[in-house]
Amino acid sequence: MITKPERNVVRKRIHKRVRKKISGTAERPRLNVYRSNKNIYAQLVDDDKGITLTSASTIDKELNLESTGSVEAAEKVGELMAKRAQDKGYKSVVFDRGGYLYHGRVKALAEGARAGGLEF
Repeated sequence: MITKPERNVVRKRIHKRVRKKISGTAERPRLNVYRSNKNIYAQLVDDDKGITLTSASTIDKELNLESTGSVEAAEKVGELMAKRAQDKGYKSVVFDRGGYLYHGRVKALAEGARAGGLEF
């Protein structure tokens, strides 16, 4: 059985392996996802300059969520992320799942971003 600290070490190792292939640019930034037990966070990152362009999370007051750890909340974060990215002029991004499986809340965030108009 893998304990929680070991699980995060494994996730970070997977994320490092994925990041060897994925990089965000000024034209096509990286949509990074971080998932905790209670919240989910997403941010657009330009890796060439090393800056965060915009971000969204379940903590944002704009969403006014009752349950922050649900699939529905993650989908709303994806839609908000797409709206903020398009306001800044970004249509196409590279999706970085952060070492998590493309399942559940991570998948819901990605589908919400696609529904909001982002392409990846």
